[in-house]
Amino acid sequence: MSPTATIVLIVVVLIVIAAVVYGIRVMRRKQLQNTFGPEYDRAVADSGSRTEAEKELREREKRHASLELKPLSAEDRATYSANWEEVQIQFVDNPERAVTAADDLVTRLITDRGYPTGEYDERLANLSVEHARTLEHYRQAHEISQRNTAGEANTEDLRQALVHYRALFADLLGTDPVPSTGINNSTPDSTSEGTAPAPRAAADDDSPARDTTR
Repeated sequence: MSPTATIVLIVVVLIVIAAVVYGIRVMRRKQLQNTFGPEYDRAVADSGSRTEAEKELREREKRHASLELKPLSAEDRATYSANWEEVQIQFVDNPERAVTAADDLVTRLITDRGYPTGEYDERLANLSVEHARTLEHYRQAHEISQRNTAGEANTEDLRQALVHYRALFADLLGTDPVPSTGINNSTPDSTSEGTAPAPRAAADDDSPARDTTR
């Protein structure tokens, strides 16, 4: 083989290798985008580097794979649905306590599903692998809940918090916690994925109050 032919062959091989490497990177990127949805863009924006963001998201996938997640039994789902219904009824008389109860209930559900409930940021990272499309609801609910604790949230803020909590709650539960009949379906953002109905008034349910503890 002539030197020229050898050089051409080497160049072709390098081009093929580069194309394969690029194809693998594109495929992995698409897989991350499909898995994390809006969280992918958020991670890139937060890190300022697509490479670093993708590395972090792959680490989340590895940590998530090591978790022993478990589905809820039909009995547990029914109990959680009843507890959530009581939170919504409580909102009518005491919005502040209802939002606190919603936060506690969501945290308990996260734990029962098998997720570790350590620091808030750790919870977000663990949930982002399977619940990325409702995670922004959790962020907004958490932010309002903090303002509620500081006495800086008004009634409309608290209503929005309950809407946001319900979106993640339903996603984790795997079903709408309360039948849609008689519920106001307004949401803070009608274009958001995984949005949930607003808290309903007490008149929507004539059943006796349920114990929200387990």
